[in-house]
Amino acid sequence: MSSPDPQVRAARNKSTSPPPRGPVVAVTGAASGVGALLTERLAASEEVKQVVAIDERRGECAEAEWHILDVRDPAIADRLRGADVVVHLALDLDLETDAAARTAYNVRGAQTVLTAAAAAGVHRVVLCTSTMVYGALPDNELPLSEDAELRATAEATGVGDLLEVERLARRAPRAHPGLNVTVVRPAVLVGGTDTALTRYFESPRLLVVAGSRPAWQFCHVDDLCSALEYAVLEKVDGELAVGCDGWLEQEEVEELSGIRRMELPSAVALGAAARLHRIGLTPSPAGDLAYTMYPWVVSGSRLHDAGWRPAHTNEEVLAQLLDEVSGRHTVAGRRLGRKDATAAGAAGATVALLGAAAVVRRARKARRRI
Repeated sequence: MSSPDPQVRAARNKSTSPPPRGPVVAVTGAASGVGALLTERLAASEEVKQVVAIDERRGECAEAEWHILDVRDPAIADRLRGADVVVHLALDLDLETDAAARTAYNVRGAQTVLTAAAAAGVHRVVLCTSTMVYGALPDNELPLSEDAELRATAEATGVGDLLEVERLARRAPRAHPGLNVTVVRPAVLVGGTDTALTRYFESPRLLVVAGSRPAWQFCHVDDLCSALEYAVLEKVDGELAVGCDGWLEQEEVEELSGIRRMELPSAVALGAAARLHRIGLTPSPAGDLAYTMYPWVVSGSRLHDAGWRPAHTNEEVLAQLLDEVSGRHTVAGRRLGRKDATAAGAAGATVALLGAAAVVRRARKARRRI
């Protein structure tokens, strides 16, 4: 009997061979936000063998193996055994969270996950911070290189925590030989997010500090998830910036949004922001304003070199952001109630800021009487 044709043999062998074994991936913060989206994406991927989902509550992805615990619990090491990759997304950057509690959670969580991953034999950890760690400075190049120095300070919401996570990421491979750490830094994240920068677009007027040169680069959450998947599948590593290609100048943002600007001198804007935050009227510290004043656009060359491309443009993501915040009203980072919002809409941001200043004066007088 003649032997089968070589092409027939190859087809038979292919049909009977087991599917390629992808990595087992653990995702922290898997029940909500970016963590939930990434968990669903990885669970549906033919290149991923299994997803282990870790959070303080169970999420909706039925295909994942769920473990309910706090990421600061050292017992997480037992849950990570057998995983090839860990994506750590359990970060609290909520504007309303107490700053000290937020830092304790974010820093201790990242430290515990890195240590536990090394103890469990995981070979890669993917951390997510932000391009905010580069800092918003008047002498920043447009765009910055991904290798640019991290010049941010801890004065903006959560940035001090992210800088500490970055420090832990750089130290981890030295402390735990064999552990690869990849850091993904998204630009202004849009898609169900609530940050000081997304709230900027909820204002009746866009605050522009005189003499500043803002440049806006956005990142859609779907693009962040696809970039994280690239890192999970080891298509790229190192320190990666992710966002839309290019950037928008302030004038373009105003034209696209239809929201007019309100220009203030630097001393007035920064001084008012600092006072309002100090007495607890607004959640945003004055440091947040720098990110609306100066450029912090970053080139995503490493992802591009690996073949990744964003699916969204800055214009498209800004349009989605404006749709998401429609009907919300914020002044100086503080969400206004319906009554306040009506007044702000009718009188404009100038009146709203004057009202805020009046509240500051009243608070000062009240303290003097005590």
